[in-house]
Amino acid sequence: MQQNMGYGQHPVFWINQHERPTILTHPSMHPPPPFPNFKRKQRKDGTCVCLLIIFLLVLLALTGVGLGTYKILELQKELDHVKEFSSDVELVPSSEKLIGLNKNSEKKVGRQAAHVTGKESKNLPLVWEDKTGRAFTAGIAYKDRGLVVNETGLHFVYSSIYFRGTDCPTKDLTHIVYKKPLRYPAEMRLMENKEYQTCIPRVIWGRHSYLGAVFNLTSYDVLYVNVSNANLISFDETKTFFGIYKL
Repeated sequence: MQQNMGYGQHPVFWINQHERPTILTHPSMHPPPPFPNFKRKQRKDGTCVCLLIIFLLVLLALTGVGLGTYKILELQKELDHVKEFSSDVELVPSSEKLIGLNKNSEKKVGRQAAHVTGKESKNLPLVWEDKTGRAFTAGIAYKDRGLVVNETGLHFVYSSIYFRGTDCPTKDLTHIVYKKPLRYPAEMRLMENKEYQTCIPRVIWGRHSYLGAVFNLTSYDVLYVNVSNANLISFDETKTFFGIYKL
């Protein structure tokens, strides 16, 4: 229902309050896009960064393990090579090492030995050469025709006498090694040998007598050598000699 109330030339429309107004739509009109959620995007970006960091750490750890394994294998090869080389060196030691070992053993143990050779003499006990040729003394002294024991213990004592001549002696050829203890006045025989001589007159003959045995000797015991006839001895150092060494 329209009424002209006299308020000018413009018409006035009365609308029922219970009726909704008609909304004009146009086909070109669209609803506005939704507002972006920045929090969700930040979460996704953070997760990707964490995964990337974890991947890099795992890759770095695997690389370290690989390098360590390679180094261990290289060291094992070098160690095997060193072992092979050292075993070969030990099987064939050099002369310098042997000399050094002998020197050290001599310093620790201490050599006690003496070897004296024949020296022309007509008196008894026999006289010996202790300095020249093959003769030597080490830890055991040669004094007044005898060898002086330096330390109590087991000793090997030996003596060689070579008899030769053109005359036939009426007595047997006797060879004796004896000692004079420091606290005992009498002589004590250690070894004795007798050669029953048979020969043809005016023909050169020779007899060899050798004595050797182990004895428990005391410090300052003095050892001597006696024979039945000193004139029949050949004083060649390779045939007539006297010696002792401590075991």
